[in-house]
Amino acid sequence: MVTERMDTAAAGKASELQPEVFINQAYIEELLEGAKHTGDDVIRGILDKAERFEGLNHIEIASLLTTKNPAHIARIFSIAGMIKRHIYGNRIVLFAPLYVSDYCVNRCGYCSYNCGHEFNRKKLTMDEVREEVKILEQMGHKRIALEAGEHDTECPIDYILECMHTIYGMKFENGEIRRINVNIAATTVENYKKLNDVGIGTYILFQETYHQPTYDTVHHSGPKKDYAYHLTAFDRAHLGGIDDVGGGVLFGLADPYFEVLGLMIHNEHLEEQFNVGFHTISVPRICPAAGTDTTDFPNLVDDATFERIVAIIRLAVPFTGMILSTRENHAMRGKLLQLGISQISAGSSTEVGGYSKREHQEQSNPQFFVNDERTALEIITELMDDGYIPSFCTACYRSGRTGDRFMSLAKSGQIKNVCLPNALMTLSEFSSDYGDESFKKKAAAAIARELPGIANEKIRTKAAANLERIRAGKRDFYF
Repeated sequence: MVTERMDTAAAGKASELQPEVFINQAYIEELLEGAKHTGDDVIRGILDKAERFEGLNHIEIASLLTTKNPAHIARIFSIAGMIKRHIYGNRIVLFAPLYVSDYCVNRCGYCSYNCGHEFNRKKLTMDEVREEVKILEQMGHKRIALEAGEHDTECPIDYILECMHTIYGMKFENGEIRRINVNIAATTVENYKKLNDVGIGTYILFQETYHQPTYDTVHHSGPKKDYAYHLTAFDRAHLGGIDDVGGGVLFGLADPYFEVLGLMIHNEHLEEQFNVGFHTISVPRICPAAGTDTTDFPNLVDDATFERIVAIIRLAVPFTGMILSTRENHAMRGKLLQLGISQISAGSSTEVGGYSKREHQEQSNPQFFVNDERTALEIITELMDDGYIPSFCTACYRSGRTGDRFMSLAKSGQIKNVCLPNALMTLSEFSSDYGDESFKKKAAAAIARELPGIANEKIRTKAAANLERIRAGKRDFYF
C-alpha cells in the first residue's frame, strides 16, 4: 500500500490515503517478452474479437504489439479503420488549448515550463483571458482545453476556477465556449470537487510515462516527482465527482509498448473501481521545445510504430475518444484520422497569451513547437474536402451523458442517434457564422449528403427542422 502524502495545496489538512499502485513494471516487461511467442491462431482470435467491437484486455494487446507477422499487422490497420468508420463515422471533433499560466515548480526534463528554465513567465489576468477567448470564439471554437503549469502560489486552484467562471460567463453574438476541459496538475479530492462544481468537462492528465525508473529520471524535482500520487489522480477525481477523465502518455520517454500496456492497465483499473475508464486518450509524441533537445531521449517513436500504436489503441478501446494535437504534421494527422483519431485541435497556440500575440505578430515562446501551423479555418476546410464532418458538439456534457452513462449509450450503438445530428447542426452554425461563401457551399452539400444517414426518423425530422432554424439565425440546438 502506498504511504500517505500531504499535498502542498492542502497543507494543514488531513492527507488522503492513496489506492494501491497498480502498475507493476516487472509484470509488464515479462508480459511483453512472453507475448512475442503468441501463436498465429491466438492472434487471429484476438483480431476476430476486436472486429466484433468487444475491445481487448492488456494481455491481448501485448500480443498485437509484439507480433511481426505482416498479415496480422495489415489486419490490425484494417480493423482500426473499420472501427473508426463504424463507431465514429466521418465526424471529427474540434477543440483548441488555452494556456493561462506557465509558472511551474517542477523540473521536468521534457518540458519548457521547467522551473529551471529562465524566461519571462506569465499568468493571464481575467481581461487577458477574455481577450484570448474572444479570439478563440472568432475561430468558431466552442470547446477548449484549459492548460496551466503547477504552482500553488502563482496559479492556485482558485485562479483556475476564476478562469472557468470568466470563460463560461462570456457570451458572443455567435455563441459562447460551451465546454471547458481542464489539464492541470494532480490535486486533491477537495479541489476536484471544486472543479466539478464549476462545470468542468473532462479532466485531462498525462502520466507522461508509466515506467517508474524513467519517470523518476525525467522528473528531477517538484510535486510531480511523486509517481504514485500522480498515477492515482484519476481515482481522486472520481471521488470528487468528475466521471469524465482523459489519460495519455508522452511517447518517446520510455519503451512505447510498455506505455501502451500502462495505459490499458490504467483504463482497466478505472473500469474496475468506478465502472468507467478513460473518456479520451491523447497520444502526443515528444517534439522540440525551448530548453529541450529531442536527441536526449533514446525512445523516440518513428512514424510507422506510431501509426501502429494508434491503430492498436483503437482496437483496444473502440468507444474511447482519441485526441491528436498539433504536435503532428499535416500528413501524419491525415493518416491517423483514418486509423482512430476522433478529436483534433485546430489553429492552436501552445503559449500563455499566444492567440493575442499571434494577432499582433509578437514573438512567441510556446510550451512546444506545433507542426501544423494552418489556421483553424484551413484545417476545417480540408476536413470537409476529405469527406469529414467537423463537429463542435458539446451536447453529451450538457445533457449529462458523461462517465458510465456515455459509455453505455456508446456501446449500445444508440449514441449514433445524437452524434451525427449534433455534428451537422454545429457545422451549420459554424458555416453560417464563420465560413466564407466557398465553405458555406461545401457545408450545405455535406449536410444534405449526411442528413439522410440519421437512422431514427423522428430525430432526423427534428434535426432537419433545427437546421432550418439555424439558417434563419437561431442557435444552439442539440440532442
